[in-house]
Amino acid sequence: MGNEQNEGKKFLESVLQYFDHAASFSHLSPGIISQIRACNSVYKVSFPIEVDGKVEVVEGIRVQHSHHKLPSKGGIRFSMQVDEDEVKALATLMTFKCAVVDVPFGGAKGGVKINPRTSSVKTLEKVTRRYAAELIKKNLIGPGMDVPAPDYGTGSREMAWIADTYQALKYGETNALGCVTGKPVGQGGIRGRAEATGLGVYYGIRELLSDTELLKGRGIEAGSMEGRSIIVQGLGNVGYHAAYFCQQDGALITGIAEREGGIYDPNGIDVQDAFKHRSETGSILNYKNAKNIENSVDLLEEECDVLIPAALENQIHSGNAANIKAKIVAEGANGPVTKDAEQILLEKGIIILPDLYLNAGGVTVSYFEWLKNLSNVRFGRMGKRAEESHFRRIVNAIESTSGKTMSANERALLIHGSDEIDLVRSGLEDTMINAYHEIRDVMDKKGIPDLRTAAFLTAIEKIGVSYEALGIFP
Repeated sequence: MGNEQNEGKKFLESVLQYFDHAASFSHLSPGIISQIRACNSVYKVSFPIEVDGKVEVVEGIRVQHSHHKLPSKGGIRFSMQVDEDEVKALATLMTFKCAVVDVPFGGAKGGVKINPRTSSVKTLEKVTRRYAAELIKKNLIGPGMDVPAPDYGTGSREMAWIADTYQALKYGETNALGCVTGKPVGQGGIRGRAEATGLGVYYGIRELLSDTELLKGRGIEAGSMEGRSIIVQGLGNVGYHAAYFCQQDGALITGIAEREGGIYDPNGIDVQDAFKHRSETGSILNYKNAKNIENSVDLLEEECDVLIPAALENQIHSGNAANIKAKIVAEGANGPVTKDAEQILLEKGIIILPDLYLNAGGVTVSYFEWLKNLSNVRFGRMGKRAEESHFRRIVNAIESTSGKTMSANERALLIHGSDEIDLVRSGLEDTMINAYHEIRDVMDKKGIPDLRTAAFLTAIEKIGVSYEALGIFP
């Protein structure tokens, strides 16, 4: 337990060190900087539940880092490793993550000390509903106050339980479904949420790979995703989808690391097939034509163009950073690179795509889901058929003028109107592209050499504007 608390403390210290370094470039007054840095509130709760005829006490926590915009936003993780410093660090990151991608939320995070792998579904439901009830009765969650989402150890099922509990306790509230995001589509969720974080990782990497100026002299040419070698750590939701979308665009996934070990194949690994293999066998090891790597952390040190750590924090540290051979480290997870390790990587000329930008796809699409819940209408519902009717008239005019008839597939492609998944992915792509170029502009204007510092500074300046607009601070 002591070691786990130390890891959480290191993580929080790293986040605050990144913040302090970026804040040194800001024009904001020290008072505003201190307010932006501080955690606004921490709520801890213990409650009893019955498991197999015995009473167990479960600990939960919810941290709201910033109220500069409401609601605050952040996931709930179920893990025996949850501790206050870790949750504070994650909530702090969420504040800056939302600001970087212009999502109007403050940052928050929650955690419950429970092992989701060894607990029964019945126990998980009891814990989830009781944790939600504890937060609801203190008015700590709600569509205008604080909106949780899935995180490590939780998913759409747990979010549906929370939404149902909220609706039961807040009967008649028309915006009740907006109390949580990441729900199943049939229960107020949004199409495209499941793959959103991984897809955002893909968009971010793709944008960096087209940045000729930043890649100059780094041993990697600017261009498309085609032929790029990528190693991913973690084949969960984020790692799987990031690897899948990169592979769909022509990248070679040469290595996959998981808890039980890793696999490596310089000729490329089929991500979908490897996921299926792990589901069927319970292990990523012994995948066809791939070399087994017993210690999965060793796989991070293999040569590749892009390394995507998409598991847990502190995976690249001062002990292994010098051995990293990737040209780009793309942080799919929160805090996978420690502060000490970052300095080593930067000195080696490795580009780091920071977590507060790169994995913001999840909160971006959560924002879209929240908007959908408040408006009580599916995206595309009112416009899709009108678009198709308009496109159909254009296609008919082209055929009439040219005297040529298009095939059924060509007509279907040209006439297709935007539905919910199209709009969600378009909005996510636009968000990731715009945020990347905002960060790059700050790098150029301020003479900042790395993307993380520029991303933090971008967020700090935006949050500072919110406080200054209130007229509270000079």
